[in-house]
Amino acid sequence: MADRSFLFLLGSSRNGGNTEALARLAAEQLPSGAGQRWLHLGEHPLPDFEDVRHEGDGSYPAPTGHAATLLDATLEATDLVIASPLYWYSVSTSTKRYLDHWSGWMRVPGVGFKDRMAGRTLWGVTALAGSEETADPLVGTLRHTAAYMGMAFGGVLLGNGTRPGDVARDTTAAARAKTFFTS
Repeated sequence: MADRSFLFLLGSSRNGGNTEALARLAAEQLPSGAGQRWLHLGEHPLPDFEDVRHEGDGSYPAPTGHAATLLDATLEATDLVIASPLYWYSVSTSTKRYLDHWSGWMRVPGVGFKDRMAGRTLWGVTALAGSEETADPLVGTLRHTAAYMGMAFGGVLLGNGTRPGDVARDTTAAARAKTFFTS
């Protein structure tokens, strides 16, 4: 795993929440040679995605600003970890907006985004309140995204927690975190 590079995309509206804590616990288990980069999507805000596929030649301009930072970080990683709390049964707004921008990145001339993403691994980490079945839409979003892009799907690490720090009491999630990226 020494040549693997993990990009952790934190999609919570607050720093240091349950989802981030669970992702950091899982990341502690990665071998020392595995690269890690952590980006808070809230610190790299993207505008709403505008679908212009059917205008002109259907291409998109090269991203600038935060979009360029996120595109470059995404392409540099072998493993992408979407760490988003469960918001209304799916990913957070900032996470969804990030994934929406993939549609444009696939159409930026010379980037080859979809081809370059093929073979990488997409993972998910989320904290939720209640039963794991409520996360089915979030899991489905990530699984289908991976399939569409030709990526491997590593699965989603689920932890239970509502109030800050709650996930630390979820011993089942903590045990799964210890083997999540290696199983």
